[in-house]
Amino acid sequence: MKDDRDNEQSVSHRNAGLSGWRLAIGVFLLLAGLSHAQAQIGSDRYSSIVIDARTGRELSAVNADEPRYPASLTKMMTLYMVFEALRDRRVSLGQLVPVSEHASAQTPSKLGLMPGTRITVEQCILALVTKSANDAAAALGELLGKDEARFAQIMTVRARALGMQHSVFRNASGLPDPDQITTARDMATLGRRLVIDFPSEYHYFATPSFRFRNRVIANHDHLLETYPGADGLKTGFITASGYNLVTSALRSEVRLVGVVLGAARAGERDGHMQQLLDAGFEKMDVPQIASAARKNAPQRPSVIPLPPPATGSLLTAGNPVQKMSSKWSVQVGAFSAEATARQAAAQARKLAEVGQVHVEPSTIKGRTNWRAQLVGMSAAEASGTCAVLLRRKMTCVLLKPELRQVARNF
Repeated sequence: MKDDRDNEQSVSHRNAGLSGWRLAIGVFLLLAGLSHAQAQIGSDRYSSIVIDARTGRELSAVNADEPRYPASLTKMMTLYMVFEALRDRRVSLGQLVPVSEHASAQTPSKLGLMPGTRITVEQCILALVTKSANDAAAALGELLGKDEARFAQIMTVRARALGMQHSVFRNASGLPDPDQITTARDMATLGRRLVIDFPSEYHYFATPSFRFRNRVIANHDHLLETYPGADGLKTGFITASGYNLVTSALRSEVRLVGVVLGAARAGERDGHMQQLLDAGFEKMDVPQIASAARKNAPQRPSVIPLPPPATGSLLTAGNPVQKMSSKWSVQVGAFSAEATARQAAAQARKLAEVGQVHVEPSTIKGRTNWRAQLVGMSAAEASGTCAVLLRRKMTCVLLKPELRQVARNF
């Protein structure tokens, strides 16, 4: 399955020059016993978050504030700047964008634009949301910022104003740069702002394909086809980041924005995003879409590994941080019968040997489902429980303390 594979040549030798905070994170994760060999769900490159787009409320999060490479998610910020320029009438959709030698020389994914040619602003937008074209992104950066480096500086300043406190941009495309970083939370913030700030332009993210010079270019975001309610936003990949995805989905007038960073494969990333969004909609008491609605969707993995419990880290038994965090929970399913839910929770308790069985009702449009949970755990215990259950091919969703308190009030 093709994804937007941003070509990068020199990440390995650049990593030697990473700043102190990055090295510190590496040491911490090494002590935690996590693998650095490959980006995958549960690795040191993994981050995720799901938020309610209306309020910005966090519904789930893992490593959401840890620095990550954005890859082509960077183009979401580029598009924010373009949409802002359109709104302010500094550019128009039909305006011609010059293609410089610099823009033409960008590595794939690209349209193959030649120096001295021109492309419209709207064609650039479509190229970014579908093919994730790096040459089109660089051309837009030069149009709006005179040169791409200056445009990246403007992007960073604007990102700060949007509340993206940990993002730094160095180019318009997301091609590798060791100083270009973001977080899952920042990307969720950006996705939410694109939905809210540009209701007339947001539809571009749902473009399934567009025709460019006798070619039909398909969208890399396959959740547009496979996940009911999904209507954008962006995929991304470089070797240093793994497979990234930001998705917005709307069901029953509830819109969620989800972010997954650091998957090993596109399929793993997409399946995990679907699982996170399903859990998010359940927390918002939105009915699940019937399985028939997914009959044309590719089969996704039923087991999504979560980060293993940290050992030899800040969450070791003798650390006071762990003792203070003793109200984490996990949910192992939702069932139509209370007895079935209680049986599922009891089975999970037997396997995990930690937590307390808890069953609670959730009524949606007169229909009551029973949520099977284990409660009263530390963060490490909850993460370890999910690791055990997922190895047994059982469902497991981490619930942070504050989420259990407010989930039914959204």
